[in-house]
Parts: sequence; C-alpha cells; structure tokens
Amino acid sequence: MTVYFIGAGPGDPELITVKGQRLVRSCPVILYAGSLVPQAVLDGHTAGQVVNTAELDLDTIVALLAGAHAKGQDVARLHSGDPSLYGAIGEQIRRLRALDIPYEIVPGVTATAACAATLGCELTLPGISQTLILTRYATRTSMPEGEALGDLARHGATMAIHLGVRHLARIVAELRPHYGDDCPIAVVYRASWPDETRVTGTLADIEAKVGQTGIERTALILVGRVLAADGFADSSLYATARHVEMGR
Repeated sequence: MTVYFIGAGPGDPELITVKGQRLVRSCPVILYAGSLVPQAVLDGHTAGQVVNTAELDLDTIVALLAGAHAKGQDVARLHSGDPSLYGAIGEQIRRLRALDIPYEIVPGVTATAACAATLGCELTLPGISQTLILTRYATRTSMPEGEALGDLARHGATMAIHLGVRHLARIVAELRPHYGDDCPIAVVYRASWPDETRVTGTLADIEAKVGQTGIERTALILVGRVLAADGFADSSLYATARHVEMGR
C-alpha cells in the first residue's frame, strides 16, 4: 500500500502527468482538494472511496489515510499544481512516517509554469534574468529571517509571488525600490481554468488595473523584466558557432 501525493496541475485537467492520471484511474481510494482540483481530473476513476478534503482538518485526513493503509489500499492524494510547493504535504508526510505508512510524491505542473504559458513568455532570459524566485507574501504565517519580500527583491530576479493578491498594494510598495515603477508585472487568476483572467501592467499601474477586476484570491503574481523583454541575447544553446564546433 502506498499514499501517492499527486500534483493535479494548475487547473486544466489535461495538465496532470501521465503517471498521475494512471494512478487516479487505478487507486481504490482518492482524496482530493475539491476547492482547487477540478472534478474533471477524476474522470475515468474506478475508486470505491472518493473524498473531497476541502473542509477536512489534518487529523481527519490522516485518519482516512491510515484507514486505507489498514485495508492495504493505495491512495491517490491529489493536490493542485505541484504538491511540493505550498501543498501542505510536509505535515501529512510527517504523520505518515510516524505511522510507518509508505508514500510517494508524483510531481505536477506548477501554477508558475501555467502563468508563463498563458502569458507567452520565458521566465529566464540571457542578460535579463537567469534566476526565478518562488515565494509567498507573509500574512498569517510569517517568513523566515532573510526571506521578506524586500530581501528577495534586491536580487532583481524574476519573481513568482503566491497568496498575495489581496495585499497587492503592500507588495508593489516593497518591489518598487528594487525593480522600478516601469517594471512589468502580471496577475493571473486561476491560470489554465476556463475562467482564467490575466492582468498585465507595470508596478506603477497594476493596482488600479487589478482593482477593476475584483480579483481577491487564487491568483499568482509574476514580476520581472522578462515579462516584456525584447532586447536580449540569443541563447548559446542554438548558436551556429556552437553547432559548427560540435560537428567537427
């Protein structure tokens, strides 16, 4: 018996991996976060027990996993995006280890990747940014020392900020000194879902633009010069000189 923590992807049910889909269709028990994972991801399942965990606490979820373990039943535990990023699987894994219940993590497509896709951009460009910082904005859970938004912004790297759209004004205020008012920024609501909404602008005008949409949750913020860059060098990966040299 194994508990599979499966990345269901950002929303589009076709963005789950082949392995993830196979496990969903074969595991006798499915636990999924219904508020973030679309029902269509479960299409074709043969499970005898399917539980929406959106309203359940950790103790109840672990009890369900332990119950499946006692029956020798594999569990498809579905999380949105990639479960290793803000998926709250660490606390579940800690409990499973204490109970000696086997588990495996199956990676998924991240919300950041889905946002880059819908914006039609590359997040790392030669001479512009070769670093991507994935972070969140401190609200109920404080950030570790050195990981405050201002500390990370000093790098000027491409940044993906989770769980922060309600605090956009404060985020913009912390980013401006490091990126400048003209720096491109995008707010993507429910990337890859049918009701996806994209708002693009600069640090100078993004607050007003987002304010007109009413977006208050389930959105990712991307900031960095890569979002509107054009004058960057070609990658050496496909450079003619490199291929000539390799052909020698």
